[in-house]
Amino acid sequence: MGEIDRRSALMFCVATAGTTLVATNPTVAEPYRPDEGKELAPGVRLVEVSEREAMHGRDSVLPGYKRIKIFDIVFQPKVRHKDDAMRNDMVCQCVDGEMRLDHRDGHPFTVKRNDVWTCVKGEPEDTENIGDGAAIMRVINLMPA
Repeated sequence: MGEIDRRSALMFCVATAGTTLVATNPTVAEPYRPDEGKELAPGVRLVEVSEREAMHGRDSVLPGYKRIKIFDIVFQPKVRHKDDAMRNDMVCQCVDGEMRLDHRDGHPFTVKRNDVWTCVKGEPEDTENIGDGAAIMRVINLMPA
């Protein structure tokens, strides 16, 4: 085997670091087992991701909200799910897949990977996985004070 020069060693280190960054990127959904989390309905599961009540020794920096709770909702292919009322204000992101959403306001919309949207407490939401694989909706649930 020939000698490794500095340029080759540097390129190897950069490639290794890049692979590590991609592998640990928190925006990339980790696949869930079919039985992981809590079943909300057939083909729909809720997986808790994270929760925080205080921010660095003080109450939440968002007025009106005491804590945040993050969870993923996994929709199997072609599954439809209706929710008549959001329990809290939320920020949602399509982490994987493609979904059609309808807040029953006459403006249904489609989201794909990395799209983001909001939901208001009390608002209904109908969700349909329109892709061929599982779709994952990440929900940042804003819990009132």
